[in-house]
Amino acid sequence: MNTAIITGASRGFGYELAGSLARLRWNLVIDARDGTALKTAAAELDGLGPGQVVFVVGDVIDRLHASHLVDSAVGLGDFRLLVNNASILGPSPQPNLGEYSMDALEEVFRVNVLAPVSLTQLALPYLRSSGGSVVNITSDAAVEPYEGWGGYGSSKAALEQVSNILAAEEPDVAVYWFDPGDMRTRMHQEAFPGEDISDRPLPGTRVPALIDLLERGLPSGRYTAEALLSEKVGA
Repeated sequence: MNTAIITGASRGFGYELAGSLARLRWNLVIDARDGTALKTAAAELDGLGPGQVVFVVGDVIDRLHASHLVDSAVGLGDFRLLVNNASILGPSPQPNLGEYSMDALEEVFRVNVLAPVSLTQLALPYLRSSGGSVVNITSDAAVEPYEGWGGYGSSKAALEQVSNILAAEEPDVAVYWFDPGDMRTRMHQEAFPGEDISDRPLPGTRVPALIDLLERGLPSGRYTAEALLSEKVGA
C-alpha cells in the first residue's frame, strides 16, 4: 500500500481527500492542531479501507512536528504523496493591506508558505526515490486581486511560485499546485462572516479532480478542480 501525508485533515477538503485515499487502499498520516477533532477524524477514516491511519497532533510550522509526520510516513512504507493542505485565512473579517497587522501577516506566511517548504524539504529524499508527488493546495486568490484578500492571496501566490520552482528543481518528483475552487468550508465561512455560503460546493465534490490528477500522473504544474472535472465530463 502507498502512504500519504495530508496536513490539515481533521475537516474540509483535507478530510475528504483522506477518505478517498483510504478507500483506494492508501496508508495515511494526518495532522491538525485540534487534537479532539483529529482523533475523531482518524477513527472515521480508519474504517474506510484496509490501510493504516496515523494521526499526529501539532502545528505544521513546528519543524519537530514535521519530522514526526515524515518519520511516521516512512515507517508505514511506500511513502509517495505529500499534500500540503493546512493553511490559515488570517484575520476575519479580512483587513485591507493598508491596515494589516504585521504580526498576523507573518503568521499567515509562516503557515501557508514556510511550513509547506519545511515539510517538503524533509519529505523530498523519500519522494525522489519513490517517484512520488507533492501537492500544494492553492486558491484563485493567488492569481486574482480580490479586495481584502491581500494576506491570504499573497501567501498563496508565494506558495505557487515555490511550487513552480520546486517543479523545475525536482524532475523526479511530480509537483502540483492544485486549486479546488470555492468550497463550503469553515475557512470560507470565516472569509465571509455572517453570509450564507450554502451555494458553494461541498469539499467532497472537488476531491475527484485531485484523485484524477494523481492517477493520471500528469506533468508538474498548476491545475484547477473546475478544469479537471470539466475534462472528465467532456471525455
